[in-house]
Amino acid sequence: MPASDLRQLLRDANPTAEAGLFGPDREIGWREALALTALPEAAAFAGKSALISVSSQFDAARAMLALDGVAASMLVVPPDFKGERLASAMMQARVEGVVHDDRIEDLGPLVERYALSRSGADAPLRRAPICTEWILPTSGTTGAPKLVAHRLESLTAALAARDRGAPAPVWSTFYDIRRFGGMQIFLRAVMSGASLVITDGDEPLSGHIDRMARLGVTHLSGTPSHWRRLLMSGEAARISPRYVRLSGEIADRAILDALAKAFPQAKIVHAYASTEAGVGFEVVDGLEGFPACYLDGLPGVELRIVDGTLRLRSRRRAERYVGAVGFKLVDDDGFVDTDDLVERVNDRILFRGRRGGAINVGGLKVHPEEVEQVINSHEAVRMSRVKARRSPITGDIIVADVVLKAVPPEGEVVVRKEILASCRARLERHKAPVGVTFVATLPLSPGGKLLRGSE
Repeated sequence: MPASDLRQLLRDANPTAEAGLFGPDREIGWREALALTALPEAAAFAGKSALISVSSQFDAARAMLALDGVAASMLVVPPDFKGERLASAMMQARVEGVVHDDRIEDLGPLVERYALSRSGADAPLRRAPICTEWILPTSGTTGAPKLVAHRLESLTAALAARDRGAPAPVWSTFYDIRRFGGMQIFLRAVMSGASLVITDGDEPLSGHIDRMARLGVTHLSGTPSHWRRLLMSGEAARISPRYVRLSGEIADRAILDALAKAFPQAKIVHAYASTEAGVGFEVVDGLEGFPACYLDGLPGVELRIVDGTLRLRSRRRAERYVGAVGFKLVDDDGFVDTDDLVERVNDRILFRGRRGGAINVGGLKVHPEEVEQVINSHEAVRMSRVKARRSPITGDIIVADVVLKAVPPEGEVVVRKEILASCRARLERHKAPVGVTFVATLPLSPGGKLLRGSE
């Protein structure tokens, strides 16, 4: 049955008095949140297009609860959307008003502004909820943003409400809930009446871990790079999740094995999803890639491989691109082309990288993710980033930045030789890196993915 609005989902979940939203400097019970989401400013957005532009995830959650079922559409953007990117997104979504806090940048005179109140409740809106369109930027957005439109029904189609009588989990995520991956966790918490522990970009990891440990987090989600950062920090032993979820990047065997060792009591799940295609599927067997039998059909999702890329069809996908002329969300058969390259190896489908992310070495393509999986399999390596270095002969050559778990007794020189030898043995010649540099850390995007580039 389609969801009516976000507030009704939360009411149906019947959260306990203790369950709620827990941020770095504030916390609120879901029952109190329901009262506070009848905001005076929400009535002004009835039937209009809204932008949620607030500085904290806490306030973003309140605004989404307030506006879903009231606004005709709401544009939800992460905090790194600023300047020209934000202006372009607002124009594409035809924003008529903004819910903001006191740190919002100048958005020009063409939209109405409504400050997000911190306390006090208005009388509930006495009207039937409408089907609000959720407008989200795609995860790979750079430069001018590309936006897609979802409905609450598509955003929650892969989620299940908590069984009556079952204990509510305590969720947390390294994602921002204004991004698709984090939004899925926010919606899971709402639908199950579960507590959700959130963070903000400037909070130290130790602060987030403090709160997760205090509240007894049972379910935790992030990208593989998020998880590698946690394992590098030495903080992982302070929490004991029963459910560990990875998404957003390729989950290679190294990170899956590392998490199974760090959290032996946890169910390890890696999920495939994108803003355009929605939630595709989950893999629960502890292995990289996914079983080839998934191509024969999954509940609610159809998979297909066309020209080496994975395509998905389901009612979980977005409805359309917003404000983009000449872009088709689906092919003629209704499948979303994910641009993710896959290869069948026996009874497994393995991810090789993004179609547009290849490095050109002497006219031959190298996908960085494929090389990184080999490097990460070395027992001394925590994570790596493969990139191009300009060469006057081949155009590009392959090099790698590598983060070690610790400097092994044999020293960095030996480990470097072992990594290079392993790559030469397991990869085609043009794919093997010619140099390895050991670094203390690797840069991540605001969405928790490795920042890639050449040097």
